[in-house]
Amino acid sequence: MENLVGQPCPICGDEDSLRMLAMTAEIPYFGEHTQITLSCEKCGFRQTDFIPAEEKGALCHTLHITKPEHLLARVVRGSSGTVRLPELDLEVAPGNHSTGYVSNIEGVLQRFIDIIEMVFRQTRSDAEEREEGTEEAVLVMTEMLTTLEGLKQGEGLGGCTLEIHDPNGHSTIAHEDAVVRELSEAEVDDLDPGPVPLVFDASDDAVD
Repeated sequence: MENLVGQPCPICGDEDSLRMLAMTAEIPYFGEHTQITLSCEKCGFRQTDFIPAEEKGALCHTLHITKPEHLLARVVRGSSGTVRLPELDLEVAPGNHSTGYVSNIEGVLQRFIDIIEMVFRQTRSDAEEREEGTEEAVLVMTEMLTTLEGLKQGEGLGGCTLEIHDPNGHSTIAHEDAVVRELSEAEVDDLDPGPVPLVFDASDDAVD
């Protein structure tokens, strides 16, 4: 169901263009969840989050990638989820306009690759201009890209772990080999909380 939300767009401030679309579905190993998407017809703003039917609390989902089937494991990353590859010292934290997504392990690895390649192009340009420290950075990123591309092809299995830390419990790695634990208060305090939650108070009005 798509509704017109009686609140201004958080980006452009228009009060007549913000819409909310909610869909409920079942995800294996995750259970029933609701996908909520806010979009603004005027400025193009779009934000998605995934809300589990049951409150799960602050959780960390971990999967040590040891076999090819792990690359196909379903991943739900809520807008407040911080994704880490600790062996490579890589992390993607949510920002103010972070959005949730559904993918698999291979797709998450590709997202890391896309980010590294974007930074790599700029760093390599800086290296060509002989800016201090850039040559070493290029070598490090080249090694990261080689490792991630190989892992996507099933090479180097067992050498990488995917973690998702979510203070709202909206993220998951949907595989029976994934390990789930509660986050401590100290861990939650160290996390970026992400954008303001998409769910409005029951008192807020929405019109068709």
